[in-house]
Amino acid sequence: MKSFYTITLSICIAALPGCQRSEEPDEPEAEITVPAISLEHVNPVTDISRMMSNITELSSDAFGGREPMSEGERLSLEFIESRFRDMGLEPLFGDSYLQPVELISIEADPATVRMTFHMNGQDRFVRYEDEMVAGTVRVVPESRVESSDIVFVGYGIVAPEYGWNDYADVDVEGKTVLILVNDPGFATQDPALFKGNAMTYYGRWTYKYEEAARQGAAAALIIHDTEPAAYGWEVVRNSWTGPQFHLHHDDDNMNRASIESWVQKNIAEELIEAAGLELAKLEKQALSPEFKAIELGSTMDASVQNQVFRSQSYNVGALLPGSQRPDEVFIYTAHWDHIGIDNTVAEDEDGIYNGAVDNASGIAALLELAYSFSALPRAPGRSVAFLAVTAEESGLLGSANYANDPAFPMNATVGGINMDSMHVYGPTNDVVVVGYGSSELEDILEDKAASQGRIVKPEEHPERGGYYRSDHFNFAKKGVPMLYAEAGSDHAELGPEYIKAKSAEYLKYRYHTALDEIDGDWDLRGLAQDIELYFHIGIEVADSDDWPEWYEGNEFRSIREYSLKN
Repeated sequence: MKSFYTITLSICIAALPGCQRSEEPDEPEAEITVPAISLEHVNPVTDISRMMSNITELSSDAFGGREPMSEGERLSLEFIESRFRDMGLEPLFGDSYLQPVELISIEADPATVRMTFHMNGQDRFVRYEDEMVAGTVRVVPESRVESSDIVFVGYGIVAPEYGWNDYADVDVEGKTVLILVNDPGFATQDPALFKGNAMTYYGRWTYKYEEAARQGAAAALIIHDTEPAAYGWEVVRNSWTGPQFHLHHDDDNMNRASIESWVQKNIAEELIEAAGLELAKLEKQALSPEFKAIELGSTMDASVQNQVFRSQSYNVGALLPGSQRPDEVFIYTAHWDHIGIDNTVAEDEDGIYNGAVDNASGIAALLELAYSFSALPRAPGRSVAFLAVTAEESGLLGSANYANDPAFPMNATVGGINMDSMHVYGPTNDVVVVGYGSSELEDILEDKAASQGRIVKPEEHPERGGYYRSDHFNFAKKGVPMLYAEAGSDHAELGPEYIKAKSAEYLKYRYHTALDEIDGDWDLRGLAQDIELYFHIGIEVADSDDWPEWYEGNEFRSIREYSLKN
């Protein structure tokens, strides 16, 4: 439905030359409804040189890798806010463009991490980093469990929409749960089971820890297996050791399990063999919704001592108020942070993680969209928000903070688009959707892409759960349909092999290294293509009465339906 303005005219005949005021009562005001200016064919004001300038500044050495709580954060926030101000956009957070994000750093002291299994009267000490990593999200100096019974709970999933409950008929209060990684669909490759090869939210390690806590478990151990996890043990060891950032909660995360851990697969096999069982057979049993959790007859002692630090970072956001339904919003997101500086390198080495692609490119795209919306001949019917979030690299914390304390309620947030590590290698014939088959935003994307002569493709490796690894995920968890698309895989002039080679080179040498800097081979025409797509999707949703829905069977659909009723 197109938007209309209502113009009310007060007509006073006496005001006309030669006329006298009538003694009769005033005529009622006449309402004339005229069509608003159509936004259907308005194009974005994308400027490639401006995008390159913004990426260049954000990824310069002066910004020091844009680490939260650093001088690089101050510069980044000033840079983004100043541009929002120059566009004439309103602050997203009342009278401020900034939203405080209270962060907590919890670092386990390696010398204090202990885990021991008591199996058949024998003690099995499990080595930290080599055989397990363990910690806690509880904000406490020490966390421990003692003589905790161990229960194998299959995939540790409670999914009513799939008729699945691995915790049915078992009480794990105060116990330790042993959990398989990923979900049953991946193991079977059966598209009728969960989503087959494509990982669902229930396959993510974050969900498994959260569900274990909801079930009252004292500790949760995820069994690492490279193929279903989509990464090797070195990723687990490197990612889950050292400082771990979390959001502040009033209960200091005391609702979570005391110990959260990964264990190597051979350790899990030892535990299960001590119970006279085989992991391979249990894995097969866990593929059925009829699976029942199994008490292993072993117990665990585990403890960790922590260093805890509290600090504050910021999200920064701007708003174009809607002309008719300003209380409803379409949102664009991108994270401004990166990894900062590695101070352990030699003086003659480059230790600055500039993050040009990840994610100065996304912030440049966010700003281009903001420029384009601020230049519209009129505002869309709904509001449009532009949100740059902090601490994505630390676990999507800035977006989680916003989702928990939003400028607009989640049930008034119609949908959105997230931008992370944008395409810098030229125009493409296609668009790749991460989490393909999620929501009706993809229908709009296909229509707009077709007008560019492009096709929409699913991601190549849906089993890796990419949809759950960037900031849109925190909105999806609240029920908001979010689109997350990536660079096309087929270069319009040089073919798919060019994109494949460039992507492989980036992942091998530049991703999360000091080499993520502007490259002479960059061609931002592809980025301009994608911004045009995202602009027209936002226009269509923001200037209509429609509410894009999750597709039937999506794990977030019921959350959305509930939120819209409350």
